[in-house]
Amino acid sequence: MIGVILLNLGGPDSLNAVKPFLYNLFSDRDIIKLGPSFLQKPIAALIANTRAKKTMDAYSLIGGKSPLLDITNAQADALENLLNSSPITHQPSVFFKVYAGMRYWHPFIEETVRQMRNEGIRKILALSLYPHYSIATTGSSVKKFKEVAAKYSVEYSCVLSWFNHPMYIDALVENIKKGIQYFTEKPAVLFSAHSLPQKFIDGGDPYVKETQGTINEIMKKIDIEWYLSFQSKSGPVKWLEPSTEYMLHELAQKGMKNLLVVPISFVSDHIETLYEIDILYKNMANELGINLMRMESLNTSPKFIEALADIVMKGIEEGR
Repeated sequence: MIGVILLNLGGPDSLNAVKPFLYNLFSDRDIIKLGPSFLQKPIAALIANTRAKKTMDAYSLIGGKSPLLDITNAQADALENLLNSSPITHQPSVFFKVYAGMRYWHPFIEETVRQMRNEGIRKILALSLYPHYSIATTGSSVKKFKEVAAKYSVEYSCVLSWFNHPMYIDALVENIKKGIQYFTEKPAVLFSAHSLPQKFIDGGDPYVKETQGTINEIMKKIDIEWYLSFQSKSGPVKWLEPSTEYMLHELAQKGMKNLLVVPISFVSDHIETLYEIDILYKNMANELGINLMRMESLNTSPKFIEALADIVMKGIEEGR
């Protein structure tokens, strides 16, 4: 039996979980270094306390919790079913079991790996659900996974990036085409990616290069006017530019009337799609005279699950 663990960010499963979730997030020095290491957790606690109310208000507008775990579990179930039934991936002597492991909230990666070990899993493929590699996302999650896996007698391999996987690109193109149909006139497309501190990229992080690589592959399959921006920055350091807020104002000045936002670095709905894009940016766009709609997230779309299955099979082969 082969276990597959889908590595993801995690999110608060209630409003009461918001503050500890934020604390876990800002305690991770792979995301942001808050002074010397001995001050990381005290400063993280201060930030969590400061931001908790505003963040809770945002989650209150999208159902009182993050939907990320529910969606990741649904992706895991769909992927497991496909791996064990498809004539392309199914092998008579191999059975797959797929789990979700979260970095900053339950089920934590360490909880999931322990469960896998207790259920008899001895071979594990860790698959990051971040298509584009960054030390702050995939890097941090895989680092934690390896630390935990080293405590158990399991063989493992990891898939770190799949930004240009053909079936993933096809899944994106399919949803972009669906999104374009929402409009009476063909819109421009704004790819909105999660932002990072600029110093990460200056230090060699491939995140922006891989994000642009995904867009380049999409452009081979669809003819659209497009732009790239970055969302969800926090803190006083220099972040990637242009921000999505800035780009909305720029496009409004150019006379843009119809805009399809594609959350290019997110494969599942969560607060950054449901609140930031669907509420904040949509309201901002309305005030600027732009008709903004968002591409449906990949979530459990059949093409995306097929892509994940192919990524798993290639990852196992490479792991051997």
